[in-house]
Amino acid sequence: MKSEEYLNEIREIAALKRAVLRKIAVEGDRITFFLVTDLTYRPQDVEAATRVSQSYVPDGYTAAAEVVKSVPSEEGVRATLLALLREKSPAAASLIGPEDVGIALDGAGGRFVLSVGENERARLTAADMLNVLSRELSRRFCGNWRGELRFVERAPQEVEHMAIPPSEPLVAPRMFPVEGYEAIDGAEVKSALCIADLKGEMSSVTLCGELMHLDERTTKTGKPYFRLSVRDASGTLTLSYFAKKATVEKIRALTAGTSLCLTGANELFGGSFRFTANKIDFGRPPEGYVVKKNYLPVPAAYTTVFPQPCSDPVQADLFGSKALPEEFLRGKYVVFDLETTGLNHTPVGGMMDRIIEIGAVKIEGGAIAEKFSTFVACPVRLSNEIKELTGITDDMLAGAPDVGKAIADFCRFCDGCDLVAHNVAFDSAFVRYYGEEAGYLFNHRLFDTVAMAQEQLFLNNYKLNTVADHYGFTFNHHRAFDDAFVTAKIFIELVRGKGSIPKPFSAF
Repeated sequence: MKSEEYLNEIREIAALKRAVLRKIAVEGDRITFFLVTDLTYRPQDVEAATRVSQSYVPDGYTAAAEVVKSVPSEEGVRATLLALLREKSPAAASLIGPEDVGIALDGAGGRFVLSVGENERARLTAADMLNVLSRELSRRFCGNWRGELRFVERAPQEVEHMAIPPSEPLVAPRMFPVEGYEAIDGAEVKSALCIADLKGEMSSVTLCGELMHLDERTTKTGKPYFRLSVRDASGTLTLSYFAKKATVEKIRALTAGTSLCLTGANELFGGSFRFTANKIDFGRPPEGYVVKKNYLPVPAAYTTVFPQPCSDPVQADLFGSKALPEEFLRGKYVVFDLETTGLNHTPVGGMMDRIIEIGAVKIEGGAIAEKFSTFVACPVRLSNEIKELTGITDDMLAGAPDVGKAIADFCRFCDGCDLVAHNVAFDSAFVRYYGEEAGYLFNHRLFDTVAMAQEQLFLNNYKLNTVADHYGFTFNHHRAFDDAFVTAKIFIELVRGKGSIPKPFSAF
């Protein structure tokens, strides 16, 4: 699917004339297009968008369009620009702060001004960064965006340091043997790479998967070629194959469900990698083959969410008559809480709800020492119930990191720690699901302050605010960091009261 052509059709709908495509999600035979508009829309507009979307999905699939109204804020656009600069020009970004970014919204997009020194100006100009940033903003926010550089004198004592980006983690690609080989092109394959591990430039690689869809097309010179969608146990892929005279009829005869081996190259075209097969043969994975999870290592550095020092000077004097156990003082714990779009934390029960805020504190030496707090971007509109419960609005999530980046930094924050939460089974399910989606394994020991409170305290109920009231702790309930902070205080006092480390709730 060509997103530019798709959006051109979508933007013929008046209420979606500045719409952007945030995400395409595939679940079974249903493909959902998530669109964001800054204009008021009606159900008829969503229906029209669904009809357009249907024309861009393969036969046998049903399209749906979900539309969210989101008007950008200056704060959200500024945060997004700074994040983009850190990603695309770390050296220049190291000398550009929020005060150097001017934003002017005009109702149909906007303008940004970067105040920069001579070195940053030269670097950003050479990289055509204004156009790069304008395109990226147009992908994230509705309307047209344009930028300019404003030169400012930098103090002579300022020294520019080139930020060293973290190295890419090395993960061994997953291969499996091919059985039932039968030649069409005759590549004589013996093993294949998992589709999910097809990343970066690969000059010669074989994939093996089940044919989902086959579409014959012609080049500008009239020669036939094919677009195929295939899937294996790790993922799906759409690719091109330019047929030869000797094979074109054999390829035309292929039917959905046929297991194929596809040998070709993964190459960079127009800024993204595309796989093109030059040989197609029959072949299948071994009977009962199961793809093992291929987790990324813990990130070597934070990239988006940076922890900050944090302490609670009051707590040491509250219940200080009883010392904390030595084992607890030697341990490290991350006490965390999430705000989500709903309560569905098991994907088998339907659409998994989304994380919209992560709050956490780290306990070292028996005291709160560090905090981690971030909103998380959400491609769907928040319900009124969630807005009223949490006080979080759609505008507050504008410019926030996506869940993959947030969970990667949270994985680093949790490294070497046990995890603690109030009703830990709920929050840990979200962390595990979105962690695995991003490629990270959360297998830490878990402690549940609900279970601990039930063992030690005699209360009418064991909700977070009830337990907090028991200890005289006040907090802003239903915001992730505040809930995590008070849960950490409760955890410390429950350990103090028990006089030992409690039994872990479980591991992930």
